[in-house]
Amino acid sequence: MDIVVNEELKAYIDPLTPEEHESLERSLLAEGCRDALVLWGSVLVDGHNRYGICQKHGLPFQTVQNPRFQSIEDVHLWMIDQHLGRRSVSDFQRGILALRKREILAQRSATQTPTGPVPITEHESEADAADTSPAPATAPAERPPSREALAREAKLSGNQVALIEKIQKQAAPEVIAAVRSGKISINAAATVSSLPEEEQREAALAGSKELKEVAKRVRDAKRKPREVAAKEPVTPPLETDVDEAVDELTQLRRQVAELQEENAALRKELADLRAAST
Repeated sequence: MDIVVNEELKAYIDPLTPEEHESLERSLLAEGCRDALVLWGSVLVDGHNRYGICQKHGLPFQTVQNPRFQSIEDVHLWMIDQHLGRRSVSDFQRGILALRKREILAQRSATQTPTGPVPITEHESEADAADTSPAPATAPAERPPSREALAREAKLSGNQVALIEKIQKQAAPEVIAAVRSGKISINAAATVSSLPEEEQREAALAGSKELKEVAKRVRDAKRKPREVAAKEPVTPPLETDVDEAVDELTQLRRQVAELQEENAALRKELADLRAAST
């Protein structure tokens, strides 16, 4: 069988580093190609690196078909699940793969969701009554996973997935390349991605040290206004001052009324004493 290498599928997963490729080549030369290459018809799905090395050195290999593949989306989902289960995949790569899976499932769910009942004519109703064969079952649409479920599957935290999604949407290509290669952390890349694209690019071209310094400056700039606001005395609103003044006036009036009552009682007691002495 002639194996077809689809360049889009080959590039769907990040390629091996030169060191990883050399290690795989040494392993195949020493032990042979023990794992079968996975095909979808004649299209190679899994094992592009092994296939290339075997072709280069004339090493024998085996192939296997996956009968569950019905569409290119099925192939993509299978590839994602396979790589999420591998230890060598970085946290950033895991996040990107998990976000791709959510996008595929969201699109599939949208296309499979029924838009509403189809009106039935009288002729169709009679035909349905005569036909007693069961209707074909429709597979329920698979809902896209929540961010929490997505994070658990990718062995990440929900915050990490959110940061990776921010990087994917806002970061310049040079910043994405830096975090993909491990030159800067996910947190630093997400912080830098909040800057204009030209500033991101300049920082990335200056190297990983400059990227880290830029991320630190952005964090400090965001932290200072919060610290200043926390130190400023809180001035009570005008309404609060008015309410307090009204309450104080009411209390003073109550005290005056009580004093007047005491004064009247003393006067009466004094008058009674004078009457008793005469």
